[in-house]
Parts: sequence; structure tokens; C-alpha cells
Amino acid sequence: MSKVDRSLLPDRVNEYLNYLLNIKAHSVLTVEQYALDLRLFFSYIQCTRNKQDLNKADSDIDLSDLSDSFFSSVTMNEIYSFLTFCGSDRKNSQITRRRKTSSIRGFYKYISDQMGYIEKNPTAQISVSSDQKRLPKYLTLDQSKALLDAVDGPYKARDYCILTLFLNCGLRLAELCALNLSDIDVSNKTLLVTGKGNKQRMLYLNDACINALLEYLKVRPVDALRGDDRDALFISRMNKRSGRRSVQDMVYRYLDKIGLQGQHYSVHKLRHTAATLMYQHGNIDVLVIKDVLGHENLATTEIYTHIANKQIQEAIDKNPLNRPSKPAAKKED
Repeated sequence: MSKVDRSLLPDRVNEYLNYLLNIKAHSVLTVEQYALDLRLFFSYIQCTRNKQDLNKADSDIDLSDLSDSFFSSVTMNEIYSFLTFCGSDRKNSQITRRRKTSSIRGFYKYISDQMGYIEKNPTAQISVSSDQKRLPKYLTLDQSKALLDAVDGPYKARDYCILTLFLNCGLRLAELCALNLSDIDVSNKTLLVTGKGNKQRMLYLNDACINALLEYLKVRPVDALRGDDRDALFISRMNKRSGRRSVQDMVYRYLDKIGLQGQHYSVHKLRHTAATLMYQHGNIDVLVIKDVLGHENLATTEIYTHIANKQIQEAIDKNPLNRPSKPAAKKED
């Protein structure tokens, strides 16, 4: 966990992070985010109680000596104060504040309700906001085709294959970078994907994916590869497994090329695009899309039904008869 010095965190927090990583099988990145949220929260509590500059909450304050009595002394008002600080001083969005709330609630549920280290859970009466979720941003069908058409250069076959898998299979960035040659079965048109928590799912590849893979495999480097990189599917110009940053930079380059720079599109938006296009054009049940994307909860996938509902509403709003007017008054005899 590179961003957080865990030696500066309380034992209870480290125990909880290990629980998330090893028992709940959360990804390293997810656990790191929990660590960042909890470090900031308890640093904020320390700063406010000691009347210190709140900017120090961003520094590596040594929290290792925090005890169960400290955790049990935290009040609901302090939690609300922290969330207000995140919004006003740190300019966190509602989504980010909701995530921080979940991080705090999860920790206290573990040390109180689950392990019994403290008697009272100060977050018991705090609920995560159930405000309507923001609809995910995605590329239209025409924009997706333009993105694929924009691919060129010495690594054209590789880049085209990566974008094709993103747009057709809805892969996460980490999932794509972790793909190995042994995960592909061209004859059966299947791809074994390792998702969050090392959970695996089998995806069926359409003709576009198969063709893109076959074209890429013709030019994929072989001789210069070493160690684990020899089985890596996507290879960088340094003859190593393609990393997340290099894939992100490649996607941004082609998004810029088709004029979508500065519009908050990203690699993850390609995942949203795949799911949205499947739902809009494939007449596919949302439960199937859930399995394709590797979502644990159906509620996460149902956001794509909201996209369709919004488009229906927009279509009705654009009806030329959408001009409110009062009916003509009937003349009395």
C-alpha cells in the first residue's frame, strides 16, 4: 500500500484493512482507499481536539498509539464535522463524501458489532445518502466507432485490440492489464477474466474481439520477453506487460484525436460504454450484463436501465407537440 505508511496507523485499523484484503477479498486499490479515508478521518479528529492546523490532517501524523478508548470516544457530531470539512475545505464531491462515510461506518461496524472491541458504535445512526446516483458518462455508438477508426501507428494492432476488448467486453483497466495468453481460448471464443478479489468469470468473445486478437497475435513480441511477462497478453514498447498508466495514456491519446479531450472521458468510461451499448442495442437482460461486468450487486448494474429511462424521457420531451397550452374555452349558449 504505497500511499499509506501502515506503521503510522492504529493496530485496529491495520487489523481491519487485513480483514478487508484477506477475508473479504477486496482489491489492494480498494483497501488502500479505505486506509486513506481512515487515516484522514482520525488525523482530523486529532487535529480538532488538539486545536491544530487542519492542514496537518493531510500529513503523516503518527496514529499508531490510538486505543479502543479513543475509538469509542468519537461522537456522531465529530463525524458530521469531518464530512462537512471534506465538503467545504477539501471540495470533495457528494460521491466522495459518501465513500468516506462508508469507510468510517465499515471500520466501526467491524470493531464494534463484529469484534466487540468497543461497546457503542457511533456510526449506528448514520446512514449513507441514498440520493439518486449520477448517470455514468459513456461514448455513443458513433463515437465508439470513431475511436476505433482513429487507431494508427506502430502499435496499431495492439491498441485496436485493447480498445475492442474494452468496448465489447466492459473490462476494468486492471483486468485488461492482467490478461495472459493462457486466458484466451480462440477455438471456443472465450476469455477468462480475473476481477476484484481475484474472482474469475468467463466471457464469450464476439467476432470483432476474435479478429482483433488474431491480428494482434500476429505481431505480438515473443523473443524479447522474460519471466512472467512471457505469458502477458498485451506487451509494451519496452517488451514488458503493458501497465495501467501506459494503457490509460494510449486511450487518452485516441480520445484526444477524435475531439473528446477535456470532456471527462476515461478508460473506465469505456466500460460504461460497453454496458450501455449492450443494454441499448442488444435487448439483454440486466442480470446478464451484471455477470458480464462482474458486479457483485444488481443495484450497481441497474444504473444502465436509468440511462435508457432518461433517453425515453428526453425523446418524449422532444415531441413537437410538447407545447403546453390551455384548451380553448367552450362558449356557453
